[in-house]
Amino acid sequence: MKIIMKLPSKKKKRTGKPPQGYDSWFEYDLHHKQLKGCKCHSESVKYVQYKTYYPDFIYHEGKNTIYIEAKGRFRDRQEARKYVDVAAGLGKHDELVFIFYNPKTPMPGSRKRADGTKFTHGDWADKNGFRYFTEHTIPFSWGVR
Repeated sequence: MKIIMKLPSKKKKRTGKPPQGYDSWFEYDLHHKQLKGCKCHSESVKYVQYKTYYPDFIYHEGKNTIYIEAKGRFRDRQEARKYVDVAAGLGKHDELVFIFYNPKTPMPGSRKRADGTKFTHGDWADKNGFRYFTEHTIPFSWGVR
């Protein structure tokens, strides 16, 4: 049995942006031909990406668990964003804290502010609700067992 597949005809390539409400000319064409009965960009769907995080250190304090991340610097903003997502997935008795080599290290891509300073790792931690320490300010109890 011979199966014959119809190849798409060569279309003249359009230039410029597609009409408002469409991400591409392909999407526009589908909506006006094969998918006329469908709504386009009418709803949103929330989604979650499940990934695994391995903290550098873990400290148990009664029923509380402290996940400790030792950071010299963030390589990029996506790495910093990862920790915000990790913290959002923790339970009510869990906490993610940072030990920065230098909390005054500028964040990747930060620009000088009007006062001449840059947005630092410490500023980032404060803004995102993380506690942070340096090797000189680590709580004494974490090292004593």
